[in-house]
Amino acid sequence: MLTRRSLIAASLFAATTPAFAQAPAAGDPASILTAIYTRAAKGKGDGGAAFVTENKAAKAKYLSRALVALWAKADAHTPKGDVGPVDFDPVTNSQEPDVKSFKVDAEKTEADKATLAVTITGHRNDRKPADQIVRYDFVREAGSWKIDDIRGSSDGETWSIRKMLTDSLKS
Repeated sequence: MLTRRSLIAASLFAATTPAFAQAPAAGDPASILTAIYTRAAKGKGDGGAAFVTENKAAKAKYLSRALVALWAKADAHTPKGDVGPVDFDPVTNSQEPDVKSFKVDAEKTEADKATLAVTITGHRNDRKPADQIVRYDFVREAGSWKIDDIRGSSDGETWSIRKMLTDSLKS
C-alpha cells in the first residue's frame, strides 16, 4: 500500500536521481535530434533523413520560419528542372546515408539559442572524423525549438545550409 510517507520519499528520490534530473524535456533540441537520428538509423541506417526537408510541412515542423522562408526563396530562384542548392542529405551529411549510431552533444545553450553537435557512426566507417560531425543551430520560436542552420564538412570543406541557400540567390 502506498502511504503518504513512501510517496514523498519516492518523489524526493526521483527528483534527485541524476538520470531523472538530466532527462531531456520533450521538444528540447537534444530530444528533437535524438528522434531524428533514431529514425534515420532504423534498419540498415540507409534511409537517411530526407523526411526533415522533403516538403513544406516537414520543413515547418523542424526548421525555423526564417530558414523555411530562405529555402523557399532559393527553390523559387532555381531554374525549372535543376536540382536545388541543397543536393544531399544534410542530416546524414551524405549522398548515400549510412547511420549505425549517433551521439548528441550540447555545445552551447542559451534561453533562446542552442548549438548541438551530432557525431554519426556509419556501418561502412568510410568518413573522415570531421565529416562525422553535424552541427545544429537552434532558435526558440513561439515556445518551440526549431533548427535555424545545419553545418558540417565534406572532405575538409565546410558547409552550411543557410550559406548554401543564401549563395544560391546570388547567382
